[in-house]
Amino acid sequence: MAAATHRRGGRPRDVSAILKARSLIEECSSQALSLNKVARMVNLNPTYLSERFKQVTGMKFSEYVARIRFKKAHDLLENSNLSITQIALVVGFRSHSQFDRVFKTLSGKSAKAYRAVYFNRIEAPDR
Repeated sequence: MAAATHRRGGRPRDVSAILKARSLIEECSSQALSLNKVARMVNLNPTYLSERFKQVTGMKFSEYVARIRFKKAHDLLENSNLSITQIALVVGFRSHSQFDRVFKTLSGKSAKAYRAVYFNRIEAPDR
């Protein structure tokens, strides 16, 4: 990864800052996260962080945050009795509708439909 970074004009400090940003996103994804807030935490300009984040990770900052929250929600849908709205808020989405939009985009179905299919699969007898 470092060699690719150098070809693109990046510096090792940049990659380190991006890795730190990723760790912060994963640890703090249930909180309100903005590009500006994370940029301050890793001592980079927000515009520069946005550009470098996409170069290093292959996805936009907001997409990465949404995917981390999606993965956590996915786990909670399978392993908790929390309502879908509670899960949405616990993992950091601002609303049920925002959560449902992201979940459907990333999984192809709503959270409610996913949970129903998952539990039907678990409860169905082996054939």
